[in-house]
Amino acid sequence: MDRVNDILLGPIERPALAWMCRRMPRWVTPDHLTALGVAGGVLTLAGFWLTRVHEGFLWLASAGLVVNWLGDSLDGNLARYREIERPKYGYFVDHVTDAIVTSLVCLGLGLSAYVGMPYALGALVSYLMLSVLTYVTSQVTGVFRISYGRFGPTEVRAVLILGCVVCLVTPNPTLHLGPLDLRAFEVVTLVVTILLLLSFLADAIRTARSLAVLEPPHRRTP
Repeated sequence: MDRVNDILLGPIERPALAWMCRRMPRWVTPDHLTALGVAGGVLTLAGFWLTRVHEGFLWLASAGLVVNWLGDSLDGNLARYREIERPKYGYFVDHVTDAIVTSLVCLGLGLSAYVGMPYALGALVSYLMLSVLTYVTSQVTGVFRISYGRFGPTEVRAVLILGCVVCLVTPNPTLHLGPLDLRAFEVVTLVVTILLLLSFLADAIRTARSLAVLEPPHRRTP
């Protein structure tokens, strides 16, 4: 299966991951890294939730996102570097844990002092919709697309960390849009949600059109 991962941060991420794979201790396995990624999701959930106690826990949420990036990005890369891939097992475990971590992060956002649960759940639904599209498209086209418009999971994490920094520097600013009051992190979450939904619609329409050309409707013979 061909992989498309043309992300904006790719020129920085790919050399960094290759460097870490070359120096990874032999006792560390891809499964260890997958578990590390899930642990990062739990840390992110805890950090966001604890912001109800003190805003400083945004640092914990940010650290959890970095830990999740390390585990999630390195597990497959390490397997390919050591030539120990298990395609079916790796595909299954990787995407099941992705769904779990995404749910943890969005739940944490909704429980935080910065994002209302409806906005967090909207982001979760849009991300899972795009994930389903990716899995289905990979089965019918043989192409596994990780990035959409040069935007992928790494960029989503970066945007969330940037939101944490903004909320640490400023006192949770609020944007007034008529009858709607949106906190800064809610704006970030809403923008990410809209981008994910637009990517879903654009790629779904493009793929459906290309498949319709490959498989034109059969004419009934008299």
